[in-house]
Amino acid sequence: TGKVPELSSPRRYLPMKGFFIIYKNVATFLVNVNEDNCIIIFLEPSDITSPSSTYIVKITGESKNYFFQFEDFNDTLPDPIVFNASYHGLYYLISLKVLNSNMVSKPAKSIAVLTKPLPVNSVFIFDYKSSPETGVIFEIQYPEKYNVFVRVNISYLEGKQFRSMLYKDFFRGKTVFNHWLPGTCYSNITFQLVSEVVVNKTTLMESSGVGHEPKQHRTVPYPPSNISMKISKINKGYSDGSLLFGSEQLQQGLQRALNLNGIQEAPSIQPFEDPESLTVNASYSWIDYNYNGTDYETTSQPYWTSIDATTHESEDFVNKLYSGYDDENMSGMGMESSEVSFPLPVELFLMWSPPKPPTSYDGFNIYIQREGNSTEVSTVDEETHVFTAELKEPGKYKVSVTTLSSSGVCVPRESTSDTSFTFFISPTGEWFQELTEKPSNVSVKLLSSTMAIVSWSSLMGITNDTIVSVVSLTCKKQKQSQRIEKEHCSETNSSSGIIGNLIPGAQYRVTVYLKNGPLVGPPSDAVTFGTAPTGVRDLVLYPLGPTTVILSWNRPYFVVFKKYVVEMFFFNPITLTSEWTMYYEITATVSLSASVRVINLLPAWYYNFRVTMVTWGDPELSCCDSSTISFITAPLHPEIRSVEYFNNLLYVSWTYGDDTTDLSHSRMLHWLVIADGKKRVKKSVTRNVMTTVLNLPPGDTYNLSVTACTERSSNTSKPYVVTLEPAPPKSLFAVNKTQTSVTLLWVEEGVADFYEVVCKQAASSQEKRKVVFQEPISVTSHIVTISSLLPSTSYNCSVTTVSHNSPSTPAFIAVSTLVAEMNPNVVVISVLALLSILLIGLLLITLIILRRKHLQMARECGAGTFVNFASFERDGKLPYNWRRSIFAFLTLLPSCLWTDYLLALYINPWSKNALKKRKLTSPIQLDDFDAYIKDMAKDSDYKFSLQFEELKLVGLDIPHVAADLPVNRCKNRYTNILPYDFSRVKLVSMHDDEGLDYINANYIPGYTSPQEYIATQGPLPETRNDFWKMVLQQNSSIIVMLTQCNEKRRVKCDHYWPFTEDPVSYGDITVEMLSEEEQTEWVIREFRVSYADEVQDVLHFNYTAWPDHGVPTTNAAESILQFVQMIRQRRGKRKGPMIIHCSAGVGRTGTYIALDRLLQYIQDHEFVDILGLVAELRSYRTSMVQTEEQYIFIHRCVQLLWSKKKQRFCISDVIYENVSKS
Repeated sequence: TGKVPELSSPRRYLPMKGFFIIYKNVATFLVNVNEDNCIIIFLEPSDITSPSSTYIVKITGESKNYFFQFEDFNDTLPDPIVFNASYHGLYYLISLKVLNSNMVSKPAKSIAVLTKPLPVNSVFIFDYKSSPETGVIFEIQYPEKYNVFVRVNISYLEGKQFRSMLYKDFFRGKTVFNHWLPGTCYSNITFQLVSEVVVNKTTLMESSGVGHEPKQHRTVPYPPSNISMKISKINKGYSDGSLLFGSEQLQQGLQRALNLNGIQEAPSIQPFEDPESLTVNASYSWIDYNYNGTDYETTSQPYWTSIDATTHESEDFVNKLYSGYDDENMSGMGMESSEVSFPLPVELFLMWSPPKPPTSYDGFNIYIQREGNSTEVSTVDEETHVFTAELKEPGKYKVSVTTLSSSGVCVPRESTSDTSFTFFISPTGEWFQELTEKPSNVSVKLLSSTMAIVSWSSLMGITNDTIVSVVSLTCKKQKQSQRIEKEHCSETNSSSGIIGNLIPGAQYRVTVYLKNGPLVGPPSDAVTFGTAPTGVRDLVLYPLGPTTVILSWNRPYFVVFKKYVVEMFFFNPITLTSEWTMYYEITATVSLSASVRVINLLPAWYYNFRVTMVTWGDPELSCCDSSTISFITAPLHPEIRSVEYFNNLLYVSWTYGDDTTDLSHSRMLHWLVIADGKKRVKKSVTRNVMTTVLNLPPGDTYNLSVTACTERSSNTSKPYVVTLEPAPPKSLFAVNKTQTSVTLLWVEEGVADFYEVVCKQAASSQEKRKVVFQEPISVTSHIVTISSLLPSTSYNCSVTTVSHNSPSTPAFIAVSTLVAEMNPNVVVISVLALLSILLIGLLLITLIILRRKHLQMARECGAGTFVNFASFERDGKLPYNWRRSIFAFLTLLPSCLWTDYLLALYINPWSKNALKKRKLTSPIQLDDFDAYIKDMAKDSDYKFSLQFEELKLVGLDIPHVAADLPVNRCKNRYTNILPYDFSRVKLVSMHDDEGLDYINANYIPGYTSPQEYIATQGPLPETRNDFWKMVLQQNSSIIVMLTQCNEKRRVKCDHYWPFTEDPVSYGDITVEMLSEEEQTEWVIREFRVSYADEVQDVLHFNYTAWPDHGVPTTNAAESILQFVQMIRQRRGKRKGPMIIHCSAGVGRTGTYIALDRLLQYIQDHEFVDILGLVAELRSYRTSMVQTEEQYIFIHRCVQLLWSKKKQRFCISDVIYENVSKS
């Protein structure tokens, strides 16, 4: 090993930094690399310039540099430096430097050397499966550590020709070598690792030695080509042997074969070897060959089926061809018929051509195998291309011809059986050729969940003689105890193309085989199909709380599936998307019912749950999306946080959930705050506010609760008990004072169990007497008379409210009894008598004056009196005979004494406030309606005009503050048609911004419901999204449109629905037109309105023949009534208010609503009050029935309705029916 020199101290090298001395005449030195990977450096005599100089060697190439110094300079040269190189096959650079007089020379010369790589240890050679005739796989093993090489030198003898090749495509010691000739023996195969480097345009190359045993390998020869076979009747002059061997027999067989093909003379054939020496086990049962006892396998077994394997293959269900079989070779075969009958024995002729060049081969092997017997092998030389054999026994035969290559030192090999013939000979000599075609275009069509039909095609036209094989792929995937399927668990074969007894949800594999007599052809490509599962049944949801539910379902018995998949659809507040999400998977069991507990749900949230069956197949099949159920989870229970009572007001605040609880996207509608005492107080609070103020009567104990309400459920907080102190009586005063008694009156304030009244005699300053107390009096009403008092005496009285045994602060009053005087009863009676005489006189005078004024209104007043009693009649409070008697009596009066006379004095007996304007009403008996119409129509409808002028005053004092807000003004089509605040429709919005709840629409009461209609304007482009939101939120299923979008070249309404059947989005709501049916005067459309997971079907009735501010023609009245009746019938039991609109939503809209209500009203009554009805409509929305013409049109329609009703029913029959009921 070289010695590393001890370099001098830094002071010695310091003068060298400024200059160098270069020795140009320094001679060379020698470097050698021996077999042990040692680098030896020598100095020659000419290298020594001065004995006092120091010679240093620098070696580079590895990760670090090495320095060595030549030592022991005497009279002789120093010993060489020996460096043990760590790497084999690596490039090293050796430089010599000379130190003289503290100066260092540049390298005198650098010498590059290359160490030898380590040799290959072992080699393995395998056939290249894709091309064993020309390719092999080389696998070499060598030392990998510190061994560097770039190529591998492959040397071998091709026959006797030496060849060598540098190969670099080795990956992890393996490479595919595809450069050899088929059937050729390659011997003395060696591998050397080669290291190579280029230095100064000079290439250095070193190769390792040969460290492994030379190998040998023979490639597989190509098979014979154009093989053909014939079977013919045997001539009696030939041999009786089962096989014809030898040159004579071959020559005769060849001549017969040539004669059959039209050739007169056969070439001479030399025998390849003695036929008697050819047995099946002689030299062709290939075994692994070990070279010189090493564990290296010279070659793998060739890729052709061995004799033993062939024997086993015959036991399979189908006789398969070799993988290398090519259908194109069949075109050259001389098989004349697949069904030929010859008496046994028969003669077999085989003919073939040489293999594809440049195959090296020595002969051919002929294999004849009869099913159940051993295989007989015959070998012929390379010049023989014809073979004949005698077949005496019936049975199934398989015949093949292979190419044999055996020259050289390598182990003989033969080709794969490229073409083989399989045929069957019956005992009668009839023979059948094996089918080589497999069925194509195999398909399966499901006829039902338990039956399928298989179809296929065949080039040979064979469709009847087939075998259909079916096996269940899912049967074995299930446990034995859980298997429902029994029919196809094992492979079942049938000659029919119809497959029955299938199980829903199972997956099956179908294979089709063609048959020719007893021979079965190759299988078709397997087709896999599956039957869809039937899906679950009876999906039921059981809520367990705001965040937990239980889903339960059943399944049919005959179904096979792998698992249940439970999915849920909901709005995710984190991603702000709605999508189906898998929640849980349940492995299938034999149980017919299953359930799952779904937890961690969001409270007050809308969910859709779906349970599907998933099969074992690939891809998996599932069923069914229809097994869904929707549910809104219950809200959490609120917690009352604080309760304060101040100035008769109770301030309540509460909390809900935690900071992460989302109310903006939940289905929470509102809070319901209830104070339950003797008087129950309820208040609804919007969901975004968690505080409210209650005006509770004092003096009671209340159970206070806050309920969170959704569309389908609610949850109430824990009760909070609040006790309010009773309040003292209010406005205490004394009345009816007498000499010995006084009556106290007060106003009740809050809740009281009773009142305690105490009066004590007031003390006099002049008279020193003892104060006299009255005994306390307990009363339950707000009035009490205190007796047994002293005349002309002052008393101090107090009234205390007592509630729940708690007294209030007393209220005081000072009272005095009267002085004793004459009997007051005489005075009172006298005064009353005088007043009675005066009142009777005044009444008589008034009757005489007003009689003339109201004489012409006698009939209307009579009917008006009747309508006042109509409410009693409708409620059943008066029996029938009382109704008729009272009505008959009142109609005899000359005028309305009890109504009109009072109204003449500006007193309305039906109003709470006596000085308010009289209520508009004009009830008319339907029997007198024709006369009433004639009277009203006199003088150009003068009386109609008077009534309509009175209607204009209705609703002038009702506020409409929301419509006047600046943010809402743009949402009104007309500035004078604004919805009243008390009856307007409020939209539900997720935000609290001003105006988001506004739409120009009002609730209108109907005949049976207080909110049967919604009257609204025709939508504007900026309000059509709000219109559809109202439709969905109000759950309206019918829209009546009484205008066209454009009338007289003016836009009356926006086209707020889709023009085509394609869905259109209006904000977050999607509308799809399902159908459109046009009639002469109207159009009926059906829409599907959807928002998120809510879907609602809406009918749209559009009347197109009604002019704005006008009425249809007289002849069109019947059409209008038919339109109204049709919609009433289509409404049926549909829920939600009907939405009615025209352009402004008052004229035609009010007329339609009035007609719809009157149609229902006339069915049950014999009188109508059109004036009162229109007045009521106008009290809910301004200007309803906008014009006088529309008002008169309503009367004309009622007249038409009543005439039709009289035609259908006789009046006498109606009266008789009523009498019988009474």
